[in-house]
Amino acid sequence: MTDSSLYLYENELYQQGVKHIAGVDEAGRGPLAGPVVAAAVILKPGATFKYVDDSKKLTEKQREKALIEIKENALAIGIGISSVEEIDRINIYRASREAMHSAINQLKIRPDYLLVDAMPMEIDIPMQSIIKGDAKSVSIAAASIVAKTTRDAYMTEMDKLFPQYQFKKHKGYGTKIHLDAIKQYGISPIHRKTYEPIKSMLKKK
Repeated sequence: MTDSSLYLYENELYQQGVKHIAGVDEAGRGPLAGPVVAAAVILKPGATFKYVDDSKKLTEKQREKALIEIKENALAIGIGISSVEEIDRINIYRASREAMHSAINQLKIRPDYLLVDAMPMEIDIPMQSIIKGDAKSVSIAAASIVAKTTRDAYMTEMDKLFPQYQFKKHKGYGTKIHLDAIKQYGISPIHRKTYEPIKSMLKKK
């Protein structure tokens, strides 16, 4: 079962009469390729979970099981995506925040309160930004799983288009396999040109 400490923020808000709490998180700030994906999730009050936890603690199989649990116990799920072009144009921090705004706007229920992982947001909904929130709040943990599985599925599709980079293995992160492939083949349309070592490589040309 999911650790009971993950429900503390939500239970406190429910006791104050808050009805719809949205957890918000993103995935993909660090990779050299692919978009940044954000998710906002409003869970049914009182929902309990077997697999939901900080997505970084879960295996791929556990995340898939957790995603099924989330879909069964969510009142609303919103997903926002900022493209590689947006990341290069406005920087990853702003692109992440825009993806989060977009995810919140996609929710079919307007949340009364937001629990956001580490990112202060300018928004007209009461909110709390929690450092390492995906390990402290079940709603943020759920959002982190939705964001991560959505992004991973996208990168797996990109692997079919650009098999030489093996995106399915590393999801765009700067692993040795990935860096070696960039050296050998150059960059693809989904690589971030403002990220090192790509930025320096492009300057040398």
